[in-house]
This record gives sequence, structure tokens and C-alpha cells, in this order.
Amino acid sequence: MATTNFRPKYVSFDCYGTLINFNIDPTTRRLLDGRISEEQWPAFKAMFRGYRYDEVCGDYKPYEQIFQNSFDRVCRQWGLAPTEGAGAHFTEAVRGWVAHEDVPAPLKTMGENYQLVILSNADDSFLETTVPRLGADFHAVLTAEQAQAYKPRYQAFEHMLNSLNAKPEDFVHVSSHTRYDLMPMHDMGFRNTVLLDRGYDPITEGYNYTTVKSLDELNKHLGL
Repeated sequence: MATTNFRPKYVSFDCYGTLINFNIDPTTRRLLDGRISEEQWPAFKAMFRGYRYDEVCGDYKPYEQIFQNSFDRVCRQWGLAPTEGAGAHFTEAVRGWVAHEDVPAPLKTMGENYQLVILSNADDSFLETTVPRLGADFHAVLTAEQAQAYKPRYQAFEHMLNSLNAKPEDFVHVSSHTRYDLMPMHDMGFRNTVLLDRGYDPITEGYNYTTVKSLDELNKHLGL
């Protein structure tokens, strides 16, 4: 999407992290309850993120179970006892997360000019709570629960294509996550992909995505 002449049929989005602030740290710290030092926190946080990624690469399970399993596994690696009900605490937190401050206004403008789609790594019930906070109308809201697979598994993206009777060239896809979205999509033939850089992942070479710092910047690429 190098020029503003390209007008996709759909602008699709990852949701949590990209549009919604993925504010997982307070809940993680509360569940750890002082069992690691402040100096150890960055390493624990990074490993927990890695285990969440590993969990979604397997067979589908509800989002709450993804959190429970990944937290139990990273705690085991750190010699910490498992925390019963951790998954429920994380999912309760997710239901309370709000949009990044820079999202609603430009997203509304985009939605007045393009058909917007969400492809989210969560269950339907989470999106029912979350989408109204985004301040824009969506043509379709698609989830891991519907696909019975989480991104980065191809089945999740195939669900989007099949649900919309669409092809990869029909989309501009926007995500703040390279490993979950942009890398697998590149390998599936999606060529109009955008990293909304929120600092989650390092910017990588070879995947031909456009990097932007804001949805306002993306709107300029889309001719708005």
C-alpha cells in the first residue's frame, strides 16, 4: 500500500494490543504477589508473553484457558506454585480494557469510508464487550472461537477469508503484532499489511509491511 490510490475492500484489524490497550501488567503483578523481585520482572514478563504465544499455536481452547495454561507454565519455569483461577482473573481484566486514546476518532473516520473488520484472538463474548468501546461501525467481527484456531495459525486467517468470501488482495490488515499477524499473513499471500508500531515487537525485515505510528498516519495512506 505504497500510495493513496489503493482502495481495499476491507480494512481489517487485530483487536487487543492494536486497538485496545493490552494492559496485562497490573493483573500479572497482582497474581505474582511479590514472589519475584522487581529486577526479575522484565524477564518474567517476556517469558509469559512467549508462553501465551506458544499456547495459541496449539489446538483451540477458550481464551481463559490460554491464560491459565501459559501462566502456570511460566510459573513452573520460575519455580513458583501455580495460581488457581489465574485464567479467570486475566479474562476479567481483559473485559475491562479500553481503547488506546488515539483510536476512536481516526477509526470512526476510516469506518465512514471503508468496511472495517476485526480478526481477534479471543472468544465472542469478549468482543461483544469490547467493540462498542471502539467508536466505529464494523462490517464483521471475527474471533478465534469462531475459527476454532488462534492467530498465527492459518486457520484463523482462512476463517476471515471464507466468512467474507474474499481474497488476500481485498484487505489492508493492521496489527501491532508481527508474529501473530503480519508474518503468517505474508506467508499466506497478504501483501497489504501494516504494523501499527506500539513497541510490542521489533520491526523485522523481509515481510514487506508498512510501519505507521498512528491510525491518523494510516488514514493518510488510505487517502483520508
